[in-house]
Amino acid sequence: MYTKNKIIKHLSNSIAIVSMVFAMSLQSCIDLDEDPAKSQLAPGQFSSLQDFNLGVTGVYGKLRTAAQWTTFNVFGWAGDDMTTHKALNKAPFREYDQMNVSADNPRTLSNWKDVYSMIRAVNAVIESAQGMTVTDQEGYDRLLGESHFLRGTLFLHMSRIHGRIPLPLTSVPDFDIELATQIKVYEQVESDLLLAESLLPVIYPGVEAGAPRPNKGSAAAILSRLYMNWAGFPVKDNTKYTDASVMAKKVIDNSAAHGFGLLSDLNDLWKVGNRFNKESVWTIAYSNPNGLGNRKYGILGYPSDVEGGWSEVFAEVRFFEDFPEGPRKEATYRTDLDWKNFSDQVQPVFTKVAGPLGDLPSQWSTDRNDFYMRYAEVLLNYAEASGRSGANSPDAWEALNQIRRRAAGKPFDTPDPTIDVTSGDLAELAFTERKWELAGEFLRYNDLVRMEKVADALNNDARTPLDPNIPIANPVLGSLATDNYYAPIPQIEVDLNPNLGK
Repeated sequence: MYTKNKIIKHLSNSIAIVSMVFAMSLQSCIDLDEDPAKSQLAPGQFSSLQDFNLGVTGVYGKLRTAAQWTTFNVFGWAGDDMTTHKALNKAPFREYDQMNVSADNPRTLSNWKDVYSMIRAVNAVIESAQGMTVTDQEGYDRLLGESHFLRGTLFLHMSRIHGRIPLPLTSVPDFDIELATQIKVYEQVESDLLLAESLLPVIYPGVEAGAPRPNKGSAAAILSRLYMNWAGFPVKDNTKYTDASVMAKKVIDNSAAHGFGLLSDLNDLWKVGNRFNKESVWTIAYSNPNGLGNRKYGILGYPSDVEGGWSEVFAEVRFFEDFPEGPRKEATYRTDLDWKNFSDQVQPVFTKVAGPLGDLPSQWSTDRNDFYMRYAEVLLNYAEASGRSGANSPDAWEALNQIRRRAAGKPFDTPDPTIDVTSGDLAELAFTERKWELAGEFLRYNDLVRMEKVADALNNDARTPLDPNIPIANPVLGSLATDNYYAPIPQIEVDLNPNLGK
């Protein structure tokens, strides 16, 4: 039996009355060694834009702390592109990998607590900014837009894991909050991101490339992702494909002003030296020298018999075997490694995780930033959404072909009749293209869900390696039906508030 005091104690760590580590500058980005006492998430009205700014950067501190672990992307393990170790301490990841997620999964609970702590924190920031008297309206709007961007993006992040979720909109805990309907979730995300788009600048002043603090284009890009989900399972509102197309096209048309674009060479994208680059439409920044490193890359991508690996993130063999040969495959996987002769676990290694040859040190904490969403996804959203809404414009084909050209090692902005496609099913061509382009980025499973292709991609026959000597590391154990698409709400949260189990 849970008492009200126990509930309060359980939620106390989520209240936004904490000091944070993150703040701004780091040579025009984010200062990752700010005095923790100066970056805050305090209750009460802000007295200045400096206070408001510190409140917003406090949320980034919580975000970096949560996002530094693969737990933040725990739902990605269910995709057919990636897998984890068949034993060791990877059981929570294997549950997702095998479509057999329990309500007591500790990674689910950890992520739930972290993200909802951020959401309550940003709610406190928004409340504390209300009614401020300011002389710099542009600066105020920028920070308010950023706050709504963070909240909307976090709500969407959680919905892609759990489907229906609660929508707390104040910093005061609601002990009886209910799950919102899926449409209500999407409407709230839309509201936050549209407001963010209206308030944010065309480009955030004084930041590095890759929008480590979001701009209008960042908000429009995440909106295109939202509408792609809205148009698919479970709501299946096909009109949202038009909205996805419009938002993606808006980003494309204004990409130069927002500082966005494709890198010419995919090999450059994953190098630490390019941790801030124009292909990221929103970047989560880290600083390993300051003790604020990213713990999702480097040795986590190797088996134990290579580079002292931690055996956490591997590539699925069948997906690797099916992957089209060419420069993109070479940039996606460490093909220099003789993975078939690994003694620990026979799996290919992702360059996107382990890093290019000689680029990432053999350690568990690195300087790699997270590209939460890439401009490549914006182009593919535009192509696919255009096709599904019946608007097969030349621009939509060009968006797809830019990705195809770069994948083939060609200049992405120069038409090439040996690579380009201009006829056929644009939507399905784009859907397949994103399969390869976004492999290993914890995004594939969401695509399978929205298009109801989970059973097609994850059945054990489809995942069985072509090489008969290689077994599936983690065969599917759970149902592939739509009622098992989303992870359950953590049981401890349901015990505390039974409304979350309804």
